[in-house]
Amino acid sequence: MDFHLVPRGEDRNYTGFLTKTIVYTASLINDECHGDNRYFCSMWRSVGFLMSFAIVLEGMTVVAYLIVLSGGKRLRESGWKIVSLLIILSAAVQAASMSLVAYLVDNEDRFASGWVLDESWIFCTVSWCVSLFVAGVLILAGTTLPSEGGYELIPDQIN
Repeated sequence: MDFHLVPRGEDRNYTGFLTKTIVYTASLINDECHGDNRYFCSMWRSVGFLMSFAIVLEGMTVVAYLIVLSGGKRLRESGWKIVSLLIILSAAVQAASMSLVAYLVDNEDRFASGWVLDESWIFCTVSWCVSLFVAGVLILAGTTLPSEGGYELIPDQIN
C-alpha cells in the first residue's frame, strides 16, 4: 500500500507556491507486515480505512442535506432523520478510528516514549464532538418544532 505524495515517490524537499515543506511517503515496509508484525499493519490499515469511510459518510451527509433542503415540505419533515443518522454514523466511525490510534500509540513498541497525540488527534476529537452536537440539535429541532403550517387562505371580502 503506497501513498506517494511527491513525484517519483522520493522523500525530499518540495517547494510549493507559498511554502517549502518536507514531504514523506506514507507506506508500510513489507517486512513490517509479516509474522508478529501483522497485527500492527492490520490495525494501522483499519485506521486508514475508517477515516476514509468517515469522509465518504460526511460526503453522503452533505448530499442528503442538500436533497432535503431542496425537497418539499414532506421531505423536510422526514429527511432530518436520515441526515442526523448519517452525522451520528460519521462521528462514530471517526471516534472508533481515533481510539485505534490512541490504543496503538499507548501499547505499540514502534512508538518511542515521548510520542504524543498532537493536533490531528485534537482536530478529529473536535470534529466528532461537533458532529454529535449538530446531530443532537437536529434531532431536538426535528422532534420539538412544529410542522410547517402551509398556506392560510386569505378571506375574500368583497364590499
